[in-house]
Amino acid sequence: MEKSKPSVLKAIVKLTPIAVLAYLMTGLDFDVLIAAPISAFYAAIIAYLTEGVKPNEVIDVGVENVKQIQLVFFILMMAYAMANAFMETGVGAALVNLALGAGMSAKTIAVVGFIVTSVLSVATGSSWGTFAACAPIFLWLNHIVEGNIMITTAAIAGGACFGDNIGLISDTTVVSSGIQRVEVIDRIRHQGVWSVSCLVVAAILFFLVSMNLPATTATGAEAIAQIPQETIDYLAAERPSAVSLLFQIRDGVSYIMVIPMILVIGSAIAGLATLLCLSVGIFSALILGLMVGTVPDLTTFLNDIIMNGFADAGAWVIVMMMWISFFGGIMNRMKAFQPLSTLALKLAWNVRSLMFMNGILSLLGNALLADEMAQIVTVGPIISELVDENIEGSEEDMYTLHLRNATFSDALGVFGSQLIPWHVYLSFYMGIANAIYPLYEFGVKDFITFNFMAFVAVGSILIMTLTGLDRLVPLFAMPAEPDVRLKKAKQTA
Repeated sequence: MEKSKPSVLKAIVKLTPIAVLAYLMTGLDFDVLIAAPISAFYAAIIAYLTEGVKPNEVIDVGVENVKQIQLVFFILMMAYAMANAFMETGVGAALVNLALGAGMSAKTIAVVGFIVTSVLSVATGSSWGTFAACAPIFLWLNHIVEGNIMITTAAIAGGACFGDNIGLISDTTVVSSGIQRVEVIDRIRHQGVWSVSCLVVAAILFFLVSMNLPATTATGAEAIAQIPQETIDYLAAERPSAVSLLFQIRDGVSYIMVIPMILVIGSAIAGLATLLCLSVGIFSALILGLMVGTVPDLTTFLNDIIMNGFADAGAWVIVMMMWISFFGGIMNRMKAFQPLSTLALKLAWNVRSLMFMNGILSLLGNALLADEMAQIVTVGPIISELVDENIEGSEEDMYTLHLRNATFSDALGVFGSQLIPWHVYLSFYMGIANAIYPLYEFGVKDFITFNFMAFVAVGSILIMTLTGLDRLVPLFAMPAEPDVRLKKAKQTA
């Protein structure tokens, strides 16, 4: 008994770097770009004290972990460049105008807003940018047609997260896939039918709860005309790209600019590698932008759009990923996550239940860290190790399990955030909403109560994983036992 106490204490000490990372980000409000290197330095000290890992070895294991995801860095640079190209050349505005052209009423504003933000978030890869760009349009349009503010707000909040979960250029999609060592394209194919099914179910629910609302109609142009100058000034300071998009929507963009988005989706379905899909999007946006006049010349496109996209990626997400990977390498070297893995394994009775536990760990990590990216990079290695260390099967089947892990990390990160009242996601959304639509005081309840997309996505992926109902969804089924199985040590325990 006396020997077990030091062992338990040692295990707790090994997990303290996670607590430090969480405290720096949530308690002191440090950006992960600062919190990660501080936590990595602290983890190095703990690794030396608990396992005797020397400084040179710490550097080696940290750098080696970074090397394993270097392809992710190139994908992120291209993703940011394509997102920038889509915003600046009018791809995003064309998609929005296509949906807003017919006008809408209180009966349809929530479902239209939901679909528009879903598509735009896929095109831009940014949930925060999508919400900032679309909230002024749909909240003021809701005001004009006398819609239900809570339903409309929840609709555009849930829709803005759709692209973060399945978008080819979303940083959370790329990072969660990289940590699980799976191709982004494979991941999108794996979850594509499930994601679209969630979208359809949520859209139906938004339509049903709006059926008794007024039938007065208005257009997007009328809504933009209602937006006060103070709102434009606020967005210009906080989200300049949102203002550019609003002006493009107001002034109109040729519908031909929808084609790059179609080409990217088609390339992904055809099976092209992620970098090639992104290249197709960038090149088509350039050619069509030159044709319709949204791109003045090649030099401007490369210097002001593509280079800025590369710079945006390098300024934060890539550097953050490098430090988080370095941190993860140290944590793995001293087997810091073993207690959590052991607990999850004890609670599991087969492969499906263990994968279900991975989903629960992702959701709990999101709630504890209050940041979806912090959850992805912190819990991601834990659930990856749970699969690798405790499940055996063919290389193809193991890869499929890692695809589900990547989907867990992302889906329960971005959609789970919509259901966690203290999450930074909701804090950002509330800040934007209250600033651009001061006629109503927004609270977390307005983003949660009718957020059908979040409820459907979070609930369905957990239930389907545990029960095996995922086999009813094309390409989404996990391999079944005995093709995959818990290792003999667990089976005979």
